[in-house]
Amino acid sequence: MIHPRRAILALSLLLLLAGPAAAQPAGTMTWGVHVTLATRWLDTADTDAEITPFMIMYALHDALVKPMPGNINTPSLAESWTMSRDGRTWEFVLRRGPRFHNGDPVTAEDVKFSFERYKGAAAPLLKERVREVEVVDQGRVRFHLKEPWPDFMTFYGTSASGAAWIVPKKYIEKVGEDGFRRAPVGAGPYRFVSFSAGVELVLEAVDGYWRKTPSVKRLVLRSIPDESTRAAALKRGEVDVVYFLNGPIAEDVRRTPGLTLNATRTGVFWLMFPEQWTPGSPWADRRVRLAASLAIDRQAINEAESLGFSGPTGNIVPRHQEFALAIDPHPYDPKRAKALLAEAGYPNGFDGGELAPYPPYSGMGEAIANYLVAVGIKVRVRTMERAALLSAWRDRKIRSLFIGATGTAGNASTRIEPYATSKGTAAYGTLPEVETLFARQLQEMDRKKREELLHQIQRILADRVIFAPIWENGFIRAFGPRVEEAGLTLIPAFPYSAPLEDLRLKPSAR
Repeated sequence: MIHPRRAILALSLLLLLAGPAAAQPAGTMTWGVHVTLATRWLDTADTDAEITPFMIMYALHDALVKPMPGNINTPSLAESWTMSRDGRTWEFVLRRGPRFHNGDPVTAEDVKFSFERYKGAAAPLLKERVREVEVVDQGRVRFHLKEPWPDFMTFYGTSASGAAWIVPKKYIEKVGEDGFRRAPVGAGPYRFVSFSAGVELVLEAVDGYWRKTPSVKRLVLRSIPDESTRAAALKRGEVDVVYFLNGPIAEDVRRTPGLTLNATRTGVFWLMFPEQWTPGSPWADRRVRLAASLAIDRQAINEAESLGFSGPTGNIVPRHQEFALAIDPHPYDPKRAKALLAEAGYPNGFDGGELAPYPPYSGMGEAIANYLVAVGIKVRVRTMERAALLSAWRDRKIRSLFIGATGTAGNASTRIEPYATSKGTAAYGTLPEVETLFARQLQEMDRKKREELLHQIQRILADRVIFAPIWENGFIRAFGPRVEEAGLTLIPAFPYSAPLEDLRLKPSAR
């Protein structure tokens, strides 16, 4: 016969080991998104060289490796990976347990399929340098490189590309590409519920997501492109989090009781000169490009547009990235700008055509245009919808001035490749010496030697004024009183809420 005290002790121990029952997801958190939600962002295969699609990918999909709190290369669907001694082979061991939202397990076949299907940012470089993706077994996959490549994990395992984000092979083969975009299935913490292109995306928590079951039951991402409308929706409690606030509107939100405003420096903005590669164009003259850069009062625009949160810079590589060279911005010097224009043969200025701001940063674009006009470079602002500008940029159809930007992760090499090399998806032209140095650094396994090569490239791009960098963008966000954890500061230099399974509403809002 069991002694009563022993029975009570055994029961207490059992309850202690079992622990409290996990709370079920509850409540809805709604975002006021600053861009028009695009259908292609539901699919990892078409990731642009920008950070925006990842605000959806962190919810709907999952990656072998991805930036997470505390580490830019965090094991996710892969629990570990190794590199061979010769640097030519990378083997990933998949985590046991993760499943796609339709119940299928995540396998090495899905990893191989996702890589081969990928055609987004950095795809040409990845496909060129990866000789073969080998399925060792259902839980292991090997990437065989043609040559040692020090940046393989930088391109593959960060938001420098979307190639490591895994989609279900069997499901896509069953429903087709169009069917997948209409009803995407991922392996992330939230599953697809509904999508109205350009209007709203609704997602629902996945019970049993491998990392943790989300706390918030339903996420709603709502397109509200107009900044004042977005801020008003936050103040009325119609949305819980908003992205992208600037100037007086941001200041008003900061002063509103119950609302919390913060910012993170993410991407870099710069002035693009597509016609510098056209012989005979005024922009082909370095003095003209330098004059345009000197004409811009970056700090004044910073104070007016982003409350001083941005950091003026002279480099398209942000300071926080590996191998970045800190380059000061050109000073505001309109007198010297006019002198350079006269020296280049334009004492009375010239017609600079159109200038397209990077949507939705129209205020910055208009301010830059005004500064250019003030020194004699007559430009007219041409606003474009974000998707249209990115498409035209990718197809190299924008011939006049425009503001370029990117917030993708990576290092100096991954930042330079898309915009200043012949393999870049967003480069209008290249310099032979940059091409030579870039090819050399891709093969260089010695970190110090590689850093010097990349610093040389950054100096050349700055000295030639291939771009006119504006600033490292202080991306301003805000959230309302229902939110306990908005996820806006968990992943360094990531502008959006993530990881989404870490979000929390206050108990009273659940």
